Amino acid sequence: MQAAPVSEVLSPYRLPASFYTFDPDEYWAEPEDSWWLDFSNWVIRQERRHGVNVQSMGAWADQTLSGFSHVLPNNESYLRLGFAAESEYSNLASFEPEARFRLDVPTAEERLRLVVESESEELIPLAERERDRTLTEPERTETETTGALRYLTQVGDAINLSTDIGGRLRLPPEAFWRMTASKGWRIDEDWAFNLKQRVYYYHTEGWGARSWMGWDRPVSNGWHFFASSELEWIHDERRFDAAQIFSVRKRLNNRSVVTPRIGVLGESQPSWRTTSYFADFTWRYRMYEDWLFAEVVPALEFPREDSFQDRASVVLRIEMYFSGTISRD
Repeated sequence: MQAAPVSEVLSPYRLPASFYTFDPDEYWAEPEDSWWLDFSNWVIRQERRHGVNVQSMGAWADQTLSGFSHVLPNNESYLRLGFAAESEYSNLASFEPEARFRLDVPTAEERLRLVVESESEELIPLAERERDRTLTEPERTETETTGALRYLTQVGDAINLSTDIGGRLRLPPEAFWRMTASKGWRIDEDWAFNLKQRVYYYHTEGWGARSWMGWDRPVSNGWHFFASSELEWIHDERRFDAAQIFSVRKRLNNRSVVTPRIGVLGESQPSWRTTSYFADFTWRYRMYEDWLFAEVVPALEFPREDSFQDRASVVLRIEMYFSGTISRD
C-alpha cells in the first residue's frame, strides 16, 4: 500500500474549520510578528494550561462523589472569564473583569447533584436578567455564591422537575429552597413552544415565583425567530415584574452570529405600567477554536426613570470558556 504524500497528509484542508483563526487564502502565508499575535498566543497558552486543570477538577469531583471510576456524563461545570467595557455617548469606560462559574456534579444517587454557582438568578431583578449582555460587571447585582443539593425527577413522560435545597455561601449563611418545572412541545413542523415555572424561598428575601414561556420557529434565509414572555412575583413587595422580548438570530458563517432584539419591561406597582423599552444588536465572533469569543453589543434604552429619553450604549467584550457545556452562541 502506497503512503500518501506528506503535503497531502499535512494539508490544512483536512483539518476542521475551528482549527484556524484566518481565512483559507491565508493558509500558506508567512506569520507576521505583532503585539496582537503575542497577546493571543499568551491567551492560548493560558487556556491550554488551565483548561485541563478545570476539567480535571470536574472529573475528580465526579469520581469522588459518585463512587464510580469513570467520569459521569452531562457535567455542566464551567468557568467563564472575560473583560468588558461600556461606552455611553462616546464616553468609553475602562475594561472591567468578569467571572462566572458553576460546579455541577453527580453524587452517589443517580438523580442527585451537587451544584455550586457564582450567582443566583432569583436574586437578580428581571430587567437586569433580560439585558445581561448589555451590562458590565459593576452594573450587575451581587448575589454571592450559592451551594445546593439538586434532586432531578420527571412528572409523567415529559415534565422535567428539579428541587434545590442549599444556602448562600457567606457568613452568616442563608438557606434557600427552589423548585423548577419545564416542558417543551413541538406544535407543528415549524413552531416549538417551551414553558418553565419556578418557585423559590430565601430566608431573608422571602417567597417568589417566575413563569416563562417561549415560542420559536425558523424563518427565511437562515433566520430563526424567538418570542418570550416572563412574569415574576415578588412576594415581599406584592409586585409583579414582566418582560416581553422578540428576537431573531442568524449564523452568518462558522465564526459569526448576529442577534437583534426588541423588548418591553413593566411592573404592577403602583399600577400596571411600562418601565422601559429597549433594543439591542449582538454580534458574536468566535476568535479561536471554540473557547475564545468577542462581542459587540450596541443598545438603545428608553427608561421611565429618565422620562423615556433615549440612552445609547455599546458594550465590547472578550470571553474565555475554560470548560463546560453551556451554549457559546
